[in-house]
Amino acid sequence: MAVFATKNIVIFEAAIMMDIFATINIELGIIMTPILKSYNQTITYGYLSAAIASAVMLIIGAVFLLLLLSLSEFVKSNAGETSYFQTLFVLFKKANFFSYQIEMVIWGIGGLMFCYLLHISKLVPQWLSVLVLIGYNIVICGALFGVNIDVILDIPCGLFEIFLSFWLIIKGYKFSSEKVKQ
Repeated sequence: MAVFATKNIVIFEAAIMMDIFATINIELGIIMTPILKSYNQTITYGYLSAAIASAVMLIIGAVFLLLLLSLSEFVKSNAGETSYFQTLFVLFKKANFFSYQIEMVIWGIGGLMFCYLLHISKLVPQWLSVLVLIGYNIVICGALFGVNIDVILDIPCGLFEIFLSFWLIIKGYKFSSEKVKQ
């Protein structure tokens, strides 16, 4: 019984983390939109749209995880026929997996747009934006081909986002005066 409760807590915590990441993903898009739209408005809004769509898919995946919790509670209280519940369990688990894979493709495409904008705007070092363009391509390929080690494939992009945060705190962006006035 304790193992069952522990698994439920882990699933609940994973769903909460997915929702937090979804919120942060949208916030980054919203914060960067005023800065990046002066360089290319279409791609900037494409990036923002990808951030929103990615977050929605992540939340859908979290809902499927939470449905697993509801299903497990129902199975505990009804010890009858379980084949139906096993089928639902597999469906919810697969739905979570596929929503995550779709989310990663959308996130990767949005990341490509974001890095392209950083590259043409020269707001960060050029080598960094090119390196992460490669990283986002790896994420997209891993998600499209269903590579089961996609967390490992996410490491370059995750490190970029951490590095970018520190870079912006320490150095800030290099704004050109004519771009800021627009």
